[in-house]
Amino acid sequence: MKKLTRYFFEGLLLLVPVVASVYIVYLVFIKIDAIFGFKTPGIGFAVTLITITIVGFISSNFLAKKLMNAIDSAFTKLPLVKMIYTSLKNLVNAFVGDKKSFDKPVLVTFSPDSNIQIIGFMTREGLDNIGLSGKVAVYVPQAFNFAGNLILVPREQVTRLSADSSEIMAFIVSGGVASR
Repeated sequence: MKKLTRYFFEGLLLLVPVVASVYIVYLVFIKIDAIFGFKTPGIGFAVTLITITIVGFISSNFLAKKLMNAIDSAFTKLPLVKMIYTSLKNLVNAFVGDKKSFDKPVLVTFSPDSNIQIIGFMTREGLDNIGLSGKVAVYVPQAFNFAGNLILVPREQVTRLSADSSEIMAFIVSGGVASR
């Protein structure tokens, strides 16, 4: 009976991530196809990818850049829209923009006399502009979630890690069980 139970849990450990991933991708395909009204799964997803790529190509044009700058300027002047627009723009830029923010993995010691540490990403190396001299900003993603916390700690409690950022992110988001 113990072997049967062990086989069951080993099968579960193998199948749950695979099936959940396939199911989530399937739901994304179905949702995008429903938005566009396509009956064949995946066509809407392909159209979305092609549209995004075409918009990226067009926006690399000089005139399109001027138009995008005008739109950016207009959106950042509208009170409620500014908050939503700049937050989303900063989030996207943090992962894929020229100013990637999650490229400096660090280890933070909670207090100098404790052995408790947390892994995060240094997003700002100086906070003098907001009156917090000697402190740095560290973003700490949450495991099994797309949320996180921003903590401000003294610079001397932060140690840079030499590991790859994507490996660190996978390690944190998986709750410490991911390994490459």
